[in-house]
Amino acid sequence: MPDASCATTITARLLLRAPTAADLDVVQLIHGDPRTQRYNPAGPDSRESCRQRLLGWIEHWRDQGFGYWVVCDRTQAERVLGFGGVMHSRFGERSGLNLYFRFIVEAWGQGYASEMAGAALHLAFRVLGKAQVIGLVRPDNLPSRRALERLGLTRDGALEDFPGLPPSLLYSLNAERYFAAQATSPNDTQRSLEP
Repeated sequence: MPDASCATTITARLLLRAPTAADLDVVQLIHGDPRTQRYNPAGPDSRESCRQRLLGWIEHWRDQGFGYWVVCDRTQAERVLGFGGVMHSRFGERSGLNLYFRFIVEAWGQGYASEMAGAALHLAFRVLGKAQVIGLVRPDNLPSRRALERLGLTRDGALEDFPGLPPSLLYSLNAERYFAAQATSPNDTQRSLEP
């Protein structure tokens, strides 16, 4: 299990911290917003769904010592921009670390997802020593697909997760490709991580 240093990570512009029960209002603000759930066929989350989501995140942190972070502005730690990181998940018959991110609308287009994801991939491959990270995305969610591709993830299958609708797409990045990419052109986000 990772040490407690995973609970707080700092990048060039972000403070990434473990979630607490006090984050319920901001979970609902983000996951209950129709704009952030535009590509989710299930639509915005109810408050109870947000509570269950948050409890699952907190439980994963307690059991595994890592999980999805609350993504905050580094200079204003009380300003939550979104959520993201890596957490154990199932994808039909497959399981692995899911790379996840969701941000407030005002934070879109500023590179925060890529910066947070760079820290998450560092954690997955360099700290946890995992072999692979998986991303799940709806096929029409082009912004998230492009973000995953910029991070080096490639299409790796599909998941029939919404009956009667096109399957979600699975993307993946393995440790070998991650380390090879880091060796040829180190990412600024990785260099900005502080111990």
